[in-house]
Amino acid sequence: MTTITESDVGILCFISNLPGFRGILKQRYSDFIVNEVDTEGNVVHLTSLDAPPEVVEERETKISDQLNKDYASEIEKFRSLAGDTDADRLEALINLITSGSEEDIPPIVLSPDSDKSHRTAMHNFFKENLRFLVTDTVDGPDSSSKCIRVRLNSGNNNGGRNSKKRKQRGDKPYDSRGSSHWPEHLGRFLRFHLYKENKDTQEALGLIGKMLGIQPRSFGFAGTKDKRSVSTQRVTVFKQHASRLAALNERLIGIKVGDFCYVKDDLLLGQLLGNRFTIILRGIVADSEEIIKESAESLGRHGFINYFGLQRFGSGSIPTHRIGATLLKGEWKVAASTILDPREGDILYIKTYLVSKAREYYKETGDIEGTLRKLPRHLVAERAMLQCLKKCPGNYLQALKAIPRTLRMMYVHSYQSYLWNHAASMRVQKYGSNEVVLGDLVYCKGNDAENENVKVVPSEHEDSNLEDADDCSQLDEISGTDLPEGKINPVKAITEADIRTGNYTVEDVVLPMPGSRIIYPANDIANVYHDMAKKDGISLTESVHNIKEFSITSMTGSYRRVFQKPIDFEWELLSYTDSSIALSETDLDKIAKTKPLNLIKDEKLTNGTEGQDPLDHIEQSESCEDDKICSTGNVDVECSREAEPPEGAGKSDSQETQKALKLALTLPSSCYATMAIRELLKTSTSVAFHKTLNQ
Repeated sequence: MTTITESDVGILCFISNLPGFRGILKQRYSDFIVNEVDTEGNVVHLTSLDAPPEVVEERETKISDQLNKDYASEIEKFRSLAGDTDADRLEALINLITSGSEEDIPPIVLSPDSDKSHRTAMHNFFKENLRFLVTDTVDGPDSSSKCIRVRLNSGNNNGGRNSKKRKQRGDKPYDSRGSSHWPEHLGRFLRFHLYKENKDTQEALGLIGKMLGIQPRSFGFAGTKDKRSVSTQRVTVFKQHASRLAALNERLIGIKVGDFCYVKDDLLLGQLLGNRFTIILRGIVADSEEIIKESAESLGRHGFINYFGLQRFGSGSIPTHRIGATLLKGEWKVAASTILDPREGDILYIKTYLVSKAREYYKETGDIEGTLRKLPRHLVAERAMLQCLKKCPGNYLQALKAIPRTLRMMYVHSYQSYLWNHAASMRVQKYGSNEVVLGDLVYCKGNDAENENVKVVPSEHEDSNLEDADDCSQLDEISGTDLPEGKINPVKAITEADIRTGNYTVEDVVLPMPGSRIIYPANDIANVYHDMAKKDGISLTESVHNIKEFSITSMTGSYRRVFQKPIDFEWELLSYTDSSIALSETDLDKIAKTKPLNLIKDEKLTNGTEGQDPLDHIEQSESCEDDKICSTGNVDVECSREAEPPEGAGKSDSQETQKALKLALTLPSSCYATMAIRELLKTSTSVAFHKTLNQ
């Protein structure tokens, strides 16, 4: 299978000249722990699986009280507001509800009413007096009137004896985003900590949403986390009670939710400072322990080149930046074909074999309906394009626009990253990594920020929360264009006077992500951008088409630091004999010390052997029906459900002692931990390469 290499995307240089050493990255997914760092600088941990009891008790008491009382006075009050006919209808409905009938209770529709203010008073009556009922407005018998519909509030219209599936009910729920009656003293959003093992963020939230009966868009989160890892992050959901989510913990495998609280606002992409990583590099082999020590200390002192990692460009045979280049050139049909056509290497896995057959079928027959039946649902971009082409044959631009915005913009951002990486490598190759040079761009300090010659644009996009996302099909929520603008920083080019005063160091150096409002370095590094783009037939100053979202000249652009030091960096050299033993403690491990074993038993199953991963439980995943033929020497880019290594992998028959390097570091959200690891090992960070080390 042909996959891109680091050199293909401009990842060429290192800071230190130390020799590097052998180490296996992510031999087990539990060797890579990610904890989000919130905007206040707090590291997010899962510490409790329990729902706040007071909220649950308050709601249950209110509902119970209301269903066991006499409503004569409320009905008479309603009679004066609505008249005898509607009051009698309401009384009959209430009697049916309080009788404990096991039958489905149909709604009632009140008399036509063309007076909007009167209808508002009616709605308010139910909210104030009969909270176990919900109302909405439906069309009346003529165009000038409306009717109020009344029915039992079944919580969130998704369960209980009086609810049916929406397609059976034949009407919409009263509030598709959450519970219909929401306590006034609670914030509208439930915030919780999501703990997941070997699952990407979208997959985990999709499952939780399915169990709750709500759409994935009901959730808010600050950034996606690596699939092959153990991670904890904040999530918000609109008008859901903590008790409902906490109850899912007994059914969820590889996922836990907890640390619930109610807040006023939902989380948006980019609302985080970064991530705290705990990483185990196993099977360490070096000429001496001194080399390991020197390399670790060098990483802490000097940091690493802040490249966009391989994950930014996808792990398939068609890199995302190539698709981005065709979009920038306005080659809509070529771009569409690149996304839809068969890809080299697909046949190595059952799941990707089926994908390959679907792609080949479409290329040979052009049968959209047949292809859609064959194409798995997780291929979001392909399915969206085909659905559009079915309605608008031959309109490839429209088909590309049918792809969710955050995913389609990822292609263009990937090309920007491709140029940035090459420019960063040229900067290091020509001028080293020790000092600033004439023409370097830096974030301004002090009085320089007031200088009329400086340029002010947003700092780097906080969009690199794709740390080890497996495939571009999973990047549909991570585009930098949809993120809040970062801190506004003025940027200037280094002058001779700056070099003499020594006000700036190499840590201040930035390089631009191409756009209309950035400046390029005032030295020959600027040529790298234009020369490489020209080779691809792209101009960074003029657009060949007027489709703004696919034009660099219509993008603002941003800046990114060239060098990054790890924050709160710690390291430790460990010894082990059994590669199946965990060398770091997860949040769930810590909870297990204080909780009964049965609450966490499911999680312990997730470290099973290949082909027996309980994460493939049918209730929780419709993908990867059979991954048993997967070759461990390759990467399953379409369906990379990776199990822990088979027993014995990575250790000798004699159970000889091996070494592992444990790292703990915090990085801003725009940085890749894999690039820090690369600086240590001086080897490729590709998944395929590290899998070969297991053999």
